[in-house]
Amino acid sequence: QVQLVESGGGLVQTGGSLRLSCTASRSFSSINAMGWYRQAPGKQRELVARITRAGSTNYANSVKGRFTISRDNAKNTVYLQMNSLKPEDTALYYCNAEAPRYYWGQGTQVTVSS
Repeated sequence: QVQLVESGGGLVQTGGSLRLSCTASRSFSSINAMGWYRQAPGKQRELVARITRAGSTNYANSVKGRFTISRDNAKNTVYLQMNSLKPEDTALYYCNAEAPRYYWGQGTQVTVSS
């Protein structure tokens, strides 16, 4: 079992920044990968960014160059730094752990106003 607790969502204007945090109940050494997904109303959940245990990262094309995923192993915490936010980034953002089954956080809302 992995419990995930997210924080950091909120309301921001276009061009602004937010940083999401997700703390896991287990050490990252026992988790294959951590990721951030998002789901906008009426749309499917999509991968935003992912970081493997080895440190490899990948991003959705729509956020490349604007979002950065990172982690603090000592705190079992993964971050998503989101810059140059756009209205289309508005969604419920979920933290995910692959351990190896998927575990999900409760979600944190990000709203970008135009």
